[in-house]
Amino acid sequence: MSTARLRVFAGAYRDSLLLLSATRSMRAADGVEWGAAVMATEANVADLGSAGFGVAELESADANDLVLAVRAAGVESAEAALDQGHTVLFAEAGRDEGPGPDGQPPRTVDGAAARLSGANVAIVSVPGQYAALAAHQALTSGLHVLLFSDNVSAADEVALKERASGLGLLVMGPGAGTAVLGGVGLGFANAVRLGQVGVVAAAGTGAQEVMTLLDHWDIGVSQVIGVGGRDLSAAVGGLMAADAVRALDRDPGTDAILLVSKPPDPDVAARVVAEARHKPVVAACVGMPADVSLAGASLARTLEEGAAAVAERLGRAVPDLADGLTAAAARVAGPLAVGRTAVRGFFSGGTLCYEAQVILRDELGDVYSNIPLDSGHGLAALGGWPGEAGGATGVHVCLDLGEEEYTLGRPHPMIDPAARREILAEQALAPDIAVVLLDVVLGYGSHPDPAGEITDICADIVADGAAVVAYVLGTKADPQGYQAQRAKLAEAGVIVTPTAARAAWTAAAIAARRPEVAGRGLGGGQP
Repeated sequence: MSTARLRVFAGAYRDSLLLLSATRSMRAADGVEWGAAVMATEANVADLGSAGFGVAELESADANDLVLAVRAAGVESAEAALDQGHTVLFAEAGRDEGPGPDGQPPRTVDGAAARLSGANVAIVSVPGQYAALAAHQALTSGLHVLLFSDNVSAADEVALKERASGLGLLVMGPGAGTAVLGGVGLGFANAVRLGQVGVVAAAGTGAQEVMTLLDHWDIGVSQVIGVGGRDLSAAVGGLMAADAVRALDRDPGTDAILLVSKPPDPDVAARVVAEARHKPVVAACVGMPADVSLAGASLARTLEEGAAAVAERLGRAVPDLADGLTAAAARVAGPLAVGRTAVRGFFSGGTLCYEAQVILRDELGDVYSNIPLDSGHGLAALGGWPGEAGGATGVHVCLDLGEEEYTLGRPHPMIDPAARREILAEQALAPDIAVVLLDVVLGYGSHPDPAGEITDICADIVADGAAVVAYVLGTKADPQGYQAQRAKLAEAGVIVTPTAARAAWTAAAIAARRPEVAGRGLGGGQP
């Protein structure tokens, strides 16, 4: 019988990255069935209660109290895992902060900056209600800000960015998880070579996708500036994207600028692009309507197309990205049962999920998602999950498993693939599925072996009669081993593609029994 144990530490706030590290450590311990390190927010306490933990001792806890929770095969295993989580959280908390005069870690941004000579960037990862204040404190200390936190209001975002612009500083975010500044990756970033392309991104995995493609093509990046998903909206007005483009336009190490976004406000995007007076700009605006153009910029509708357009501007060759995929699609589509017609995507990267919907909609028709392209194609419109009682069959669905409804009380799937494994086991073996579509994101901050964590379930899906198509986002220098990750998936019977867009086209080709679709875009036909 399982043993459930909790430990509570009052006033021991830890940021989300440390919590995720501790969660991973506890779950890897012997005998552990489930574990989590969370702050005692109302939602997290409710989640622990629904998971079977007795939470009476948390009735008086608040969001600054730390909770370690473990369910294990026995008391000894549970206590050992809790000890392991404690070690990660409390050892990491004081690391590299430098000894203060009282031997205690700094409790303010200003205090931390004072101890680290030459610091010029603050990473803010605190609950949303405190994030704006912490970011303002960083600006007061003369620091650029990577605002990892989300749940920051648009009004607070505008105030922060207007102030930062006046100070000549960047506020990257809120919800900005990726940046590369001066060759240093921040948040979820990849090991990329120094190069000529400056990236301004309102999409985290979108930034990772283009930086890794440029690295594969021996081009590289000068800087990657994440600005947060709302920056190019009418409400925020491109405040930080405009400053970033202006800075890259003056940067002697940048020869071309690549703007990455889901569909922006067209007027805002036009004003941002106009800030480049000397360098060519490519705007990879995923899903931008075909009848929209941006004066002064080349417009691309996929991340692959955007990266390739920049390469072309620099006179660099791009390989045939469709090589072999038409034949692979034909080989896999042939044996599929007649009733297998649906594509189901299970993504860890939100921008990659969004891009897949754009491509699948163009080729196959309606696609439903928890981050839909329009309000009419949310999951609620399905009237039930496909295959369940009352649910439709044969419909195409793409899920972003990094959204809050899937990460409440558990790590992001890029950090811990366990949640995606569970969902695949529950939902990816339905008899109407032709193709399961996946992404595997490598780089700093990601799981050490994300492909290895899902190869067995991928093999099960293939054995059950469906195809699996996956894209590995990463570089040869990433710590997980790019080629090894691809090889593990291939050995499990997965078709592995060179870009995220190419994976979506290949999935569509298989589901529609039209192998030529896998050759869309840069490999042959038009997107």
